[in-house]
Amino acid sequence: MKWRREVTKENLKYSDVFVPGGFPLYTYNPRESLLLERKLGEVTDNLCKLVTVTGHTKSGKTVLTRKILPTETSVWVDGGSASDEEDFWGVILERLDASQEISYGTTRGNKSSVDAKAKAGANLLIMKGEGEIGGAYERHKENHEGRSRKISIRVAALEALKKSKIPLIIDDFHYLPKDMQGSIVRALKPLIFDGLPVVVIAIPHRRYDAMKVEREMTGRVLPLSIPVWDEKDLAYIPEKGFSLVGIKVAPEVIPELTKQAIGSPHLMQEFCRAIGKDSQESGASFVYGKLQEVFKGVAETIGRPIFEKLARGPRQRTDRVRRRLKDGRDVDIYELVLHGLAHIKPGLVTLEYEDLRAAIRDVSAAQVPQLQEISRVLKHMAEIAATDQSSTPVIDFEEEEKKLHITDPFFAFYLRWGDLHSL
Repeated sequence: MKWRREVTKENLKYSDVFVPGGFPLYTYNPRESLLLERKLGEVTDNLCKLVTVTGHTKSGKTVLTRKILPTETSVWVDGGSASDEEDFWGVILERLDASQEISYGTTRGNKSSVDAKAKAGANLLIMKGEGEIGGAYERHKENHEGRSRKISIRVAALEALKKSKIPLIIDDFHYLPKDMQGSIVRALKPLIFDGLPVVVIAIPHRRYDAMKVEREMTGRVLPLSIPVWDEKDLAYIPEKGFSLVGIKVAPEVIPELTKQAIGSPHLMQEFCRAIGKDSQESGASFVYGKLQEVFKGVAETIGRPIFEKLARGPRQRTDRVRRRLKDGRDVDIYELVLHGLAHIKPGLVTLEYEDLRAAIRDVSAAQVPQLQEISRVLKHMAEIAATDQSSTPVIDFEEEEKKLHITDPFFAFYLRWGDLHSL
């Protein structure tokens, strides 16, 4: 067994306190004024409704849900890991240690009754404890004669959920195909009506068909929207965490961290972990002047891989036309569009085509590409983002409406702080 250091308040390290991507045991902020925990907790009180937890990616949806419905006492299914319904129901069967095999037939046996009076410790399997046990118990000897058959994986999983009454949580529900979303909700509907706690976690975007879920559940849906974190909510993380591990920072540092976190507690955890590492290595207070170094380092760590994929674009045989930027460099149209996006320095926003075209004009030293050219690039970028390993595409493009959605704070942060010149 691998040795693990016992963590106490006396020996806390910055890496114990700041855990981007993990459960923030020491810096968890319930945001009590929003009553999120209380509302989500209703699912276990025979609510008979499907609870939908929605919010921007990396906004704390999963952390909140795991706080109320921990993995040790619930069945969690990752929508991003289920390629089809068989995979989905198979995960549930595995979690509940259930089987598709059922047995049926006849049972014959005999039984005898025995008077029992003994001290505890006798091997009567009646009760455990001191004192005299009186009464009778029966011994059974049975012979089973019958057969077994295999039922569908969906029926088996639903039966296992019905018997266990263990809460079911579907994380990244939006990652499932829309027709599969409806099929799963339709299958779970009878169990939800009978009081089985079921929660789906999704981003509030068109990949999550909220209307289809509403129709399937005929009004039996409790929507729980996770608001973007404000600066006060975000400041709780460094204020609480820095004090726990004795990190001292200049007064201007925390306000700047909250400003750059784009409403994401995950990003704030990344910032604080980087500051903690710097403070441990230097042994000095963290000064405001080091923030740019922290931001650039975090951007390279979390945002560069997907940025490079988008900049490369789809594979094609012919070389793309090079276009001159105002800084003198030559780029292809995919890089040009990304430089235009970076010029806007967006948060989690929806951009109109004209806004993006104006930004491209600002960075370009040549003629701005035509509408159809930019639309083609954005469409290809959205397709690349959708096939990335992350559960949420970093961008999404509505071709008919000519609208670009920035859906991932990590990608938005890279557009602000990443090194676009090193491609």
